[in-house]
Amino acid sequence: MPKQRITKEMVVDAAFEIARSGGMEQVLVKNIAEKIGCSVQPIYSYCKNMEGLRQDVVAKVRCFIREYLSAHREEQDLFRNTGRTYLQLAKEEPHLFRIFVLHQRKGIASLEDLYRTEADPGMAEWIAEELQISVPQAEKLHLNMLIYTIGIGTILSVTTPGISPDEIYALQETAFEGFFKQALESGSLVVSGV
Repeated sequence: MPKQRITKEMVVDAAFEIARSGGMEQVLVKNIAEKIGCSVQPIYSYCKNMEGLRQDVVAKVRCFIREYLSAHREEQDLFRNTGRTYLQLAKEEPHLFRIFVLHQRKGIASLEDLYRTEADPGMAEWIAEELQISVPQAEKLHLNMLIYTIGIGTILSVTTPGISPDEIYALQETAFEGFFKQALESGSLVVSGV
């Protein structure tokens, strides 16, 4: 029987599945080898260091989340629906959600840096148009909702048996109303004051 050729893609795919089911802390060479059904030697040939492999897994997680959001959110009321979809993701894929939220982000020295790096560049303009507010007001609202949704999503991803989605969505809606009012009153994005 010929030997199976192990590829880097197979290694990353196996590491992703391990992270998905057990968290990044389970992404170990021995677990990857077991998942693929090979010795540890081929894994070491692709993993000069585990940090590089973990970065590949994070990239795959980010791609998975983009695809998940695209497949699960509805176009009506896109802003609110995207927030709810993030919370649905946190409940359905808690390990991937935590990997996405907790991975190291370099070059971030302020919330504005984080917003510019992580947010969809066209979302503030879209929110401004939908809600009839200025782009700076939309940016402030969007940033506050991102922070809130990531926080509540993290809580959702680490609790069992889990908090009721209705309770979470009600809290998210209350937060939206408060942040919307604050954005209207402030008129601009003052990230350092958030």
